[in-house]
Amino acid sequence: MRLNNKIMLITYPDSMGKNLRDLRRILPRYFDGAVGGLHILPFFPSSGDRGFAPVDYTKVDPTFGTWEDIEALSKKYYLMMDYMINHISAHSSYYQDFLSHKDQSKWKDLFIRYKNFWDNGEPTREQVDVIYKRKPRAPYVWANFADGSREKVWCTFGEEQIDLNLHSETTWSFTRDNIEEMCRHGASLIRLDAFAYATKKAGTSCFFVEPDVWKMLKRASDIVQPYGARILPEIHEHYSMPLRISEKGYYVYDFALPMLLLNALYYGQARFLKHWLEICPRHQFTTLDTHDGIGVVDVRDLLPPDEIERTKEDIFRFGANVKKIYNTEAYNNLDVYQVNCTFYSALGDNDDAYLLARAVQFFAPGIPQVYYVGMLAGRNDLTLLEETKEGRNINRHYYSESEIATQTQRPVVKKLLTMMRLRNECRAFDGAFILQSCDEDKIDILREYEGTTAELQGDFRNRTFRILINGEPWTL
Repeated sequence: MRLNNKIMLITYPDSMGKNLRDLRRILPRYFDGAVGGLHILPFFPSSGDRGFAPVDYTKVDPTFGTWEDIEALSKKYYLMMDYMINHISAHSSYYQDFLSHKDQSKWKDLFIRYKNFWDNGEPTREQVDVIYKRKPRAPYVWANFADGSREKVWCTFGEEQIDLNLHSETTWSFTRDNIEEMCRHGASLIRLDAFAYATKKAGTSCFFVEPDVWKMLKRASDIVQPYGARILPEIHEHYSMPLRISEKGYYVYDFALPMLLLNALYYGQARFLKHWLEICPRHQFTTLDTHDGIGVVDVRDLLPPDEIERTKEDIFRFGANVKKIYNTEAYNNLDVYQVNCTFYSALGDNDDAYLLARAVQFFAPGIPQVYYVGMLAGRNDLTLLEETKEGRNINRHYYSESEIATQTQRPVVKKLLTMMRLRNECRAFDGAFILQSCDEDKIDILREYEGTTAELQGDFRNRTFRILINGEPWTL
């Protein structure tokens, strides 16, 4: 199914039921009409990071199901799949062949070897300092070869995620084969995970390096174009970067909206949110929650520094069951760019505030994405957090079908699903976005298409809102 302007659900293959077969049954049974698209987080065999260290893109992990399950879902929902353009699993046959055969390996040019990348085989202190990195040192692991030798290869993230060499035609052949495989199995969108890290050039930040980044996106887009698919570059950084990507005609994520809405709802003020809605890309996917945390870096210069700091700090003050320690080494989480918490719990498990936030998201420019925990107004999962000591697992609850049956009876979830169906069915959302004049603590958004109108009137101070369809009040 082709991409369309209906809400996309984000879910793991085993988070709504035990596998893809369960997901195929659960979605129409409990969420019919509320979900138009589906982002199934990595379902390939993987050696780490909950699927983001892929071993083989040609297979579905048999724990989750088969390509038949994926194709069946693609016939009912427009489907997004992940391609980790920056890295591949250390346990993949490609990297293992490299370790076994070194310079005789077919895949030797797939990886970034320090001895080839840097003058004299090592970066200078100055070169390391300017790299946009996720580690407090140069980004590498030791490749230990079968002949007893070893050398450094680039590794941005965890040791299971070995970076790919996008300067190599071997890598582009590999990329084409894998992306085409996903398109043949029904992908309407290919999400390029961590794409900005894949642009590496000595002496630069090795992050979103121009013009390399534009050449990379063009090559990826050219691969999917014959299949009628699109790419979605994923980047958490200053809002100017997704704006520039959007100007090139690509879809982007709106990762700024979550913090801006928390700021509006915490303090009863909407001026920063309104400013962003006026200038944000129109060609985008909006989010309030994802499989990671609530992004902080994304709102730099959209919120003043003191507003960013107090909003971030007040997640721990106003939020439900969220503590600073969950974002520390004690919970394997040192990511300073985000706060791990469900969006519902960030609002203190408050139904009114949560529904107002979702209403703004649904009326904002772009196509809404709703994370599966958010679709069920999920609270922070402290049990899973403590069992695993993984900070991000606070927002990665596993729902059984019986639990879904119970949760969908909660008033807040019923109202949310009703709003989702309205967003999918009302033609007004296919047209103009108009931000109308109102008081600073309020928001008034009009959507209009071919004579059909939908209007949202929201009050952040009192956490209330109403929706008008063709001028008439619409009741949840």
